[in-house]
Amino acid sequence: MTIKDQLSRTLLVKTPPKRIVSLVPSQTELLVNLGLEHQIVGLTKFCVHPKGLIKKKTVVGGTKQIHSDKLKALNPDIILCNKEENTKEIVAACEEICPVHVSNVQTLEENYELIKQYGVLFNKEPEAETLISKQKSEFSQLTNQLKGVKKKRVVYLIWRNPYMTIGNDTFINYLLKIAGFENVFANKTRYPELQLESLKDLAIDYVFLSSEPFPFNEKHFKDFEGIIDKSKLIKVDGEYFSWYGSRLLGAATYFKHLRASLGSVSYTHLTLPTICSV
Repeated sequence: MTIKDQLSRTLLVKTPPKRIVSLVPSQTELLVNLGLEHQIVGLTKFCVHPKGLIKKKTVVGGTKQIHSDKLKALNPDIILCNKEENTKEIVAACEEICPVHVSNVQTLEENYELIKQYGVLFNKEPEAETLISKQKSEFSQLTNQLKGVKKKRVVYLIWRNPYMTIGNDTFINYLLKIAGFENVFANKTRYPELQLESLKDLAIDYVFLSSEPFPFNEKHFKDFEGIIDKSKLIKVDGEYFSWYGSRLLGAATYFKHLRASLGSVSYTHLTLPTICSV
């Protein structure tokens, strides 16, 4: 079977691949939710969802560094990568072993396209369509409920020492807008560094401290003393703001909870988001 990935690269694969290596945590989770857990033979040390999966599979490294010998020994039919998560060198090394599919997700539509490609690639088209339909419905409801609601200006922090935020060309910035927030640093690109003192001079409603890639918690609030009032410091689940695939099934509900907790809007009968098999 000949297919194209999200970089329009053409690859020839078996129909469908039976031995899968995933080098991207969110894509590993997506595979499981499409019913492909048993076909996964290798993953990264960061593939923490679903819980316990990492203990059942072979860890071939991280997202930026892999053990080629371990990977080769798994005799995979296909290796799944991502343009941002994995380096060009990793993709090239993997192509010496077997076909490589590279994703590139910056929007919800590109997320749906990836799920659709996996549906075709792994003969899981009904499951893929069901997942896409559910996500579209949830985000449509969120968009309708946020109409007319004033956007809150936020600084979204992903790293400490040095402190780093996010620019306008990131998936996080895209989801912030979907969730009804305005990125204070939308005039920047990628992941710019910043000095906390510079926040004093900006109009900010909240500072979001992400749970990943740096695991911010309350002990880091002291860094902001004299700069930002503690009431404006909000811990957020970074997975809902940066993971695509099946993690987005539940993200809209998380964003509703977040907006409600900030007093921006009120919702009733909300249940906590869960990620479950489709």
